[in-house]
Amino acid sequence: MRRNPIIPRLILAFPCMMMILMPWAANLEIKYNNLAVVDLDHSMSSRRLVEKVASTDYFNLVENAPDYGHALESVEKGEADIILEIPEHFEKDLATGQPVRVQVSANAVNGTKGGLGSSYLTAVVNDFVLRGQSGQVRMSVLNLYNPHLDYKKFMVPALLIILLTLICGFLPALNIVGEKETGTIEQLNVTPLGKSVFILGKLVPYWLVGLVVLTIGMALAALLYGIVPVGSFGLIYFFACVFILTISGFGLIISNYSATMQQAMFVMFFFLMVFILMSGLFTPVRSMPQWAQWIAAFNPLTYFIQVMRMLFLKGCSLSDLWPQLGKMLGFMAVFAVAAVWSYRKTA
Repeated sequence: MRRNPIIPRLILAFPCMMMILMPWAANLEIKYNNLAVVDLDHSMSSRRLVEKVASTDYFNLVENAPDYGHALESVEKGEADIILEIPEHFEKDLATGQPVRVQVSANAVNGTKGGLGSSYLTAVVNDFVLRGQSGQVRMSVLNLYNPHLDYKKFMVPALLIILLTLICGFLPALNIVGEKETGTIEQLNVTPLGKSVFILGKLVPYWLVGLVVLTIGMALAALLYGIVPVGSFGLIYFFACVFILTISGFGLIISNYSATMQQAMFVMFFFLMVFILMSGLFTPVRSMPQWAQWIAAFNPLTYFIQVMRMLFLKGCSLSDLWPQLGKMLGFMAVFAVAAVWSYRKTA
């Protein structure tokens, strides 16, 4: 790092950019869907329903269409994302307690946006209907651990893990192969330095760098978003140490088998993409097919993600994290031993 001054600068700039920009960009909350309304009732109740929907942050009323066909044309042109069709006799059925049928049609080309948009709209309509039927149905909803459904609280632990994975995975992967390209590996090989000490010397700097990056990330999360871990900071750093040694050991294995930095970068990028996508960062593991769940079971990121979210949001103790700890220690031992074994000291 002293020979290449740009690396320390990137180590400091990378977490700052990730924590400032990504919580706003990597957000699955769908806001401001363009809404087209087809009001066939033209009553006071239907107008109040439209006003209620349009007053939320999730919908932007762009058209009051005379019929469903005109509203569908707006969707086809990309001017509207979702259609709310209010049938005739809406106010009458609402007043008499009869079943109220309201149709929601969403543009599901983007399945996530269409599904969430229709869910949001359905929830608003159901709330309006229930309130209009003399309080016959009362619902109580309790959101545990994230009462305001703030998606940033879900994403910040994930971003911290991505930071550690990228920095503590890529830099070790480029380390030994960089020594090969510059020729300094030959000088190291002729020294009495043992393989274990050599690999440990390559792991410890990135272990320290990872802890610094984690500290910067948590400080930015607290300052910018007010997100502070509910659980123990000591446990967070302890599990981070185990994970950093695991992913750094994996990077050194790739570096030992690579002949050029380009080869090491592409191989590491391939594995990191698989690790990140199959870890449950964005998609719950239980929602994946069975074969994908088997892959996730052999992914060290899967267990560290569970730990970070349990510590950040639930405040779990070590007694709740024994299963994840055992598996993470197993991964760390395997990758550390493999890193030492794969290093060929030819002197």
